[in-house]
Amino acid sequence: MAGQQFQYDDSGNTFFYFLTSFVGLIVIPATYYLWPRDQNAEQIRLKNIRKVYGRCMWYRLRLLKPQPNIIPTVKKIVLLAGWALFLFLAYKVSKTDREYQEYNPYEVLNLDPGATVAEIKKQYRLLSLKYHPDKGGDEVMFMRIAKAYAALTDEESRKNWEEFGNPDGPQATSFGIALPAWIVDQKNSILVLLVYGLAFMVILPVVVGSWWYRSIRYSGDQILIRTTQIYTYFVYKTRNMDMKRLIMVLAGASEFDPQYNKDATSRPTDNILIPQLIREIGSINLKKNEPPLTCPYSLKARVLLLSHLARMKIPETLEEDQQFMLKKCPALLQEMVNVICQLIIMARSREEREFRAPTLASLENCMKLSQMAVQGLQQFKSPLLQLPHIEEDNLRRVSNHKKYKIKTIQDLVSLKESDRHNLLHFLEDEKYEEVMAVLGSFPYVTMDIKSQVLDDEDSNNITVGSLVTVLVKLTRQTMAEVFEKEQSICAAEEQPAEDGQGDTHKHRTKGGWQQKGRGPKKTAKSKKKKPLKKKPTPVPLPQSKQQKQKQANGVVGSEAVVKEDEEEVSDKGSDSEEEETNRESQSEKDDGSDRDSDREQDEKQNKDDEAEKQEWWWLYIADRKEQTLISMPYHVCTLKDTEEVELKFPAPGKPGNYQYTVFLRSDSYMGLDQIKPLKLEVHEAKPVPENHPQWDTAIEGDEDQEDSEGFEDSFEEEEEEEEGDD
Repeated sequence: MAGQQFQYDDSGNTFFYFLTSFVGLIVIPATYYLWPRDQNAEQIRLKNIRKVYGRCMWYRLRLLKPQPNIIPTVKKIVLLAGWALFLFLAYKVSKTDREYQEYNPYEVLNLDPGATVAEIKKQYRLLSLKYHPDKGGDEVMFMRIAKAYAALTDEESRKNWEEFGNPDGPQATSFGIALPAWIVDQKNSILVLLVYGLAFMVILPVVVGSWWYRSIRYSGDQILIRTTQIYTYFVYKTRNMDMKRLIMVLAGASEFDPQYNKDATSRPTDNILIPQLIREIGSINLKKNEPPLTCPYSLKARVLLLSHLARMKIPETLEEDQQFMLKKCPALLQEMVNVICQLIIMARSREEREFRAPTLASLENCMKLSQMAVQGLQQFKSPLLQLPHIEEDNLRRVSNHKKYKIKTIQDLVSLKESDRHNLLHFLEDEKYEEVMAVLGSFPYVTMDIKSQVLDDEDSNNITVGSLVTVLVKLTRQTMAEVFEKEQSICAAEEQPAEDGQGDTHKHRTKGGWQQKGRGPKKTAKSKKKKPLKKKPTPVPLPQSKQQKQKQANGVVGSEAVVKEDEEEVSDKGSDSEEEETNRESQSEKDDGSDRDSDREQDEKQNKDDEAEKQEWWWLYIADRKEQTLISMPYHVCTLKDTEEVELKFPAPGKPGNYQYTVFLRSDSYMGLDQIKPLKLEVHEAKPVPENHPQWDTAIEGDEDQEDSEGFEDSFEEEEEEEEGDD
């Protein structure tokens, strides 16, 4: 275009402005979001968790294997290099001379705008004497002074300057491009074209294509689409999957296939070690020809999962593969739950009898298998095996005790301190305190249920076909918190009796939870516990080595408070004191070796960056009698203290009373599921009144429409008559 000029930077100085802005836009936000945060608080939290759960089987078989993490170091190096480049460019920009300046003759002559002609001439004489070349002045400056003087004294120059900003009149439009001139130099044209072609025609398409190819293989939950297809096929094929079949289908995921996942490994030694484990397990069906469930990778994953559930010792070469498989299990089981729910929804929406929905048992087995995989326990094993130092050999002493019938975690928590200490007398004091720390940190979740119909005049009246909303309020506490509250109530009720007994209740035992003493007599100092609430995972509780005062019993999860005989408690207390002294004398011999081994284990764990499994829950409504799912499972992932969840489902099509059940199932703990009944009374829907104002407007609209249609008909008749006359 005429009158335009494109100017490239011959010196390359202005190019630094562009580079400085570009680098700054990247480095500053990247430093804020990517600079590694201070890990001291996280390390302290993990250290506290390690103290509590260091002996637990599920913690030792943790789902995330610690690996040397070099990513924070790499991030720091890259960010520091970016800042060094940014500071260097900023320094270059600061040293660059300002080439373009807006022309102002008053500034050249050091005069204020509006100066008179006499002042301009006087200032010109002074500056001419100073900058004249014949008198050793600056020739360039003298030319600028002369041009400014002419612009302010000559009428034509003044007019050009006022209209066009230049004494010489209008100039050609120039565009400055912050690129070096060598880029458009004809000598370098071939090299520049090659660089552009390589960047935009090779590198960029390859990067975008590879990213797109990887992304389309995964779903929104980072599960391979092929795995979802495999699960959908076998879940549809097998409506009611037992645990063996479920484990087989779970192991068929493509995440374990080296062909589809580069992180999965297949070693030549697997051909020797896997058959040995199969002979030890002895309950794997290898006759069915159902690919990919019978492929080598699937068989390997199934064997490793079964050996994990049986707590078998496997060769060291397979431990890494087992950790990789366990890491994938929670997400894969959640995907299988989603597949089952989708098939149930499809079965409800279709009328064909051939399409059969998966059973409720299949859904619940998926949730149970998640608990089993985290805890490393088989299906019908006692939940007490989740505790440290409770193994198969000493489990019979706990569960088959003549006096105490302990089957669940809640049963063990609800015991009195003396009874619990007598029951676990085979444990040393230090091991007993570890058991109590883990036991007290187990979650205790309560549910408050309220059913209603939203967007209705009477929200409590449930009618046929209405959308029922069940509001569930979840409250999470630890077993120790609930036990302390109930025990403090019992202590307040039995305080007068304790005052009368004198020294009968001075029995103290080690372990257990610290209690807040009440009444005028205090035999032990109490400490107020402050549970950590930053994470939804179980929280370590502080354990004191001081002897604690025995107080009354509080039964967890029940409304009635059982009162025991005072003399019986004191007798058991004296017996437990003798047993405690015996245990202390026997344990002193092994304290040195145990502490050394514990210290070595702690040092080994401190070197690694531990990552614990998060605590999640499934919440849903089902009909236990009909074995049908009423509302889809809601995955609760953020339960810390309290959380409210809305479960919605359509009301039954017939009036009557219905008995449903609200289930809260954990994905990490066995034996802590919550079940609560839900009763619904469904009424007939109210008939719609004939003269409802809502329908009056519709009728009026219909009348208007009829009038307009009649007008159109009459208009058409008139046109036909006119055509006939013609």
